[in-house]
Amino acid sequence: MAGLSDTLGLVGDRPAEEIVRRLTLDITRRLDGMLHGDFMGIVPGRGSEPGEARAYSPGDDVRHIDWNVTARMQDPYLRETIADRELETWMLIDRSAGLDFGTALCEKRDLVLGASAGIGLLTARGGNRVGAVMLRGSEVTTMPPRQGRRNLLGILDRVLESPREDGTGATNLAAGLQRIAAVAPRRGLVVAISDFLADPSTWKNPLGSLAIRHSVLCVQVVDPRDLDLPATGMLQFQDPADGSIREVNTDDKHVRERYAAAAAEQQAQIASQIRAAGGDHLVLRTDGDWLMDLAQYVSRRRHRAEMTAGRRTR
Repeated sequence: MAGLSDTLGLVGDRPAEEIVRRLTLDITRRLDGMLHGDFMGIVPGRGSEPGEARAYSPGDDVRHIDWNVTARMQDPYLRETIADRELETWMLIDRSAGLDFGTALCEKRDLVLGASAGIGLLTARGGNRVGAVMLRGSEVTTMPPRQGRRNLLGILDRVLESPREDGTGATNLAAGLQRIAAVAPRRGLVVAISDFLADPSTWKNPLGSLAIRHSVLCVQVVDPRDLDLPATGMLQFQDPADGSIREVNTDDKHVRERYAAAAAEQQAQIASQIRAAGGDHLVLRTDGDWLMDLAQYVSRRRHRAEMTAGRRTR
């Protein structure tokens, strides 16, 4: 995690392009050796091209039985498919004012940039295309999917250079999800990177609609202060969406307990709505090793995909 905080700490002294390139280099070095296999993509995919047939094993998906081969061999056989090598990835990147906050190793906006770089580097390989929709309050900016490292660096540069500005309004996740649904007719991967603190009733249906066609991953960025408050006396809290200010006495034990209980309920609701919509849920914290968490998620997903396909894991 120190690599991210050190790199982003130089924003005031170095050009944005150099910051982005150094960040991608740090991520590439740390990922090297963590993930193994022919493809490092998050969604290797079963593919649609028919491959070799093999004998059925207990636990295999019966929907993939090749009945013609089964009839000839008098034993059940499955027809495997060749993994899709070309993937179109869309990243929904939340850069609203509410993420210009952090109390640990970095701010949440820094973690959004790091997660975007990590996802981009994992998917922008072998001719894959990466596009992005960036949110700032009610503003929705679309960056069409293209191939190549230059395209990814351009997306990250836009994220890094987005200004800090309070009063831009609440994040409209639903608008971003609907924009991706409109511009991405081909099945692919959609990664939404946000704190998801907006009312789940506003984004759960658009997320569910996307998950019908695409593989959806929701990356939630969390700061420790999203979950509890320290006892530090009277504090002023400002809502970055509308600029309103409220004073809270954090020395009051009942206030801290009510805050922690409400935060736990909110986090549980976010997780349940993402699962109900059919998306995967990955939590990255500003006080944790976010890159290791991302690598472990990818490893688990690859393992699950291999088991579902009936292949022996490496």
